[in-house]
Amino acid sequence: MDIERRARRQSLRIILSEVIMVIAVIATVSILALVVSGYWVNSDFKIERQGLLQIYSTPTGADVEIDNSPASWLQRTNTSKTLSAGEHSIKLTKEGYDSWSRTINITEGLLYRLHYPRLFLNNRTVEVAFDFPGNFATVSPDRNTMLLSNNTTTWQTFNLDSDSATPKSLELIDILPFSNHAESATTGLFTGQIKTADWAADNEHVLLRIENEGAASWLILNTKNPSNSFNLTKEFNANFSKVEILDSSANNLLVILDGNLHRVDVPAKQISAILAENVKSFDYYNQEVVFSTPDVISILKLGNGEVTKLQDIDTPSDVIVTKFYDEEYIGVVRNGSITLYLKNNFEEKNNFAFNIEPANIKVGQDGEFIAIYNGGNVATLDLESMELTEWTTETDSFGWLDGSMIYAVKDGGLNVYDFDGLNHRLLSSNVSSHFPVTITADKYLYYFRDGSLIREYLYEK
Repeated sequence: MDIERRARRQSLRIILSEVIMVIAVIATVSILALVVSGYWVNSDFKIERQGLLQIYSTPTGADVEIDNSPASWLQRTNTSKTLSAGEHSIKLTKEGYDSWSRTINITEGLLYRLHYPRLFLNNRTVEVAFDFPGNFATVSPDRNTMLLSNNTTTWQTFNLDSDSATPKSLELIDILPFSNHAESATTGLFTGQIKTADWAADNEHVLLRIENEGAASWLILNTKNPSNSFNLTKEFNANFSKVEILDSSANNLLVILDGNLHRVDVPAKQISAILAENVKSFDYYNQEVVFSTPDVISILKLGNGEVTKLQDIDTPSDVIVTKFYDEEYIGVVRNGSITLYLKNNFEEKNNFAFNIEPANIKVGQDGEFIAIYNGGNVATLDLESMELTEWTTETDSFGWLDGSMIYAVKDGGLNVYDFDGLNHRLLSSNVSSHFPVTITADKYLYYFRDGSLIREYLYEK
């Protein structure tokens, strides 16, 4: 009898421990699910839902200060931390570098990414990369190659991602429009002016619009094999008002001819029939072209030529297409505002008003920022925070330093800003304003000074 009683007690203990274990597992999973969803117990022992801050910096390992206090367990950048919903001040510092700061707004249950902060070394090594007596330069999308031109038909390319590279000559005597032979048999004189330079994603082909005394010519320059370059204007004997590269190697183009949209097959030297008439603005992504006419915005599928009307309009509109993380957007700029639509169903996402007359629209390299500008007046839309900021640069002449920073040269001073005008810093002096400034491989800062390409080291050499 005692044996049976002990056996029943032992079975009861086993059942109770299993029940407790199941309850503990359920509680642990529930707590973890709440934590993952952003819920936390605050200092008043109340449950609140938090957001998650993910912060990176260049260089890595910067000290993080949140709300004027060192972060408790987020000591360095390139990690994540939960924060209460609302406004927070962030400051990054690193010994030997300048600082970076900004105020952000955390939304409960959502991730806020800060991937672009850049700190600059205070005492940078400065040297002359090489002397350059030219008049134009442009930098590839990966910021590893610079194309340099002058008043002859011998141009140069330069590898920016090396401190021991030397310029490589490109002999373009039979390639360039608006050129003629000089006394030398291997070079000539170039009398054209480069108005625009757009690189293909392969970082080898450059679409150049070259003008001379009112005449214009479009040239796809192959920087690796110049003999395979393609003069679009000469081949089709046509005056294209706009040309855009459609693929990664500039084998396919979209062009506006007499107000109509066409596609050009470069290897086949063929131009398509009219794809859309009376096109005022267009942009493309993933084999789809969004375009506007005076009265409608439509989307064209290049694969089958199908056109779908998206929206009737009664005022001229510019259109852009961008992708940020997994979301694709169509932006429509008109009447002092930009409206964002989800590309898959053209559902309106947000509308933002601004006070400048758009002259140009630029999408940042990573798709996160849309800059609308006229002269030195800029309206920048951040797709991460869904906020639009209007600000003014130091001068009308400015460009993108990297995927998220803008530079402007005033009185020889190189001013840099975040995309929205914050974190303004003066980096260098005696910088030429009519040449590009760029950062490559997060190692070098390049600019021009007194006929030379200058290289500054962004790390301790």
